[in-house]
Amino acid sequence: MDPELLERITARRVELAELEEQLAQQLAEVQAERDELAVAERVLERMSDSSPTSAPLSFRRRHRGRWPNKR
Repeated sequence: MDPELLERITARRVELAELEEQLAQQLAEVQAERDELAVAERVLERMSDSSPTSAPLSFRRRHRGRWPNKR
């Protein structure tokens, strides 16, 4: 067996293993951010469905009757 070819194959396998690790980390970060955005979206939907009179009394007291501006 050609030692140079075997060395090249081994080096490429190491490169691919490192790339696989980087991609797995990126995928985990993307999934976590996507989950955070889904939560934020649900919060915004709930806020847009609410009105000042339907907000809990404790919330209205904290905001002294002022409803936060919707953006």
